[in-house]
Amino acid sequence: MLATPALFLEFEDVLGRDEQRAVHGMSPERTVAVLVGIAAIIEPVKVYYRWRPQMQDVDDEMVLDAAINGRADVIVTHNLRNFFPAASAFGLRVVNPASFVVEVLK
Repeated sequence: MLATPALFLEFEDVLGRDEQRAVHGMSPERTVAVLVGIAAIIEPVKVYYRWRPQMQDVDDEMVLDAAINGRADVIVTHNLRNFFPAASAFGLRVVNPASFVVEVLK
């Protein structure tokens, strides 16, 4: 798992939103614990070059930047349609989380 500092802060922001907490059901304390766990295994990425603009949604640019600069093999997202054109141009596969889990468990 790769992330830039900006992308990790975005994870923190999104997981803490009321509408997201209603979906994942975690308390703020549990959310912090999950983020600490993610931070322990994440590979930090420095962005040396920004490839912007590539994405239809400007908020997705930081994900693509992290993937390219971190030399990722795959982007795991529910947002397949938006990521596929730009990611494939850089040789990145795009898969949804369920497919990724199936691949990892093979």
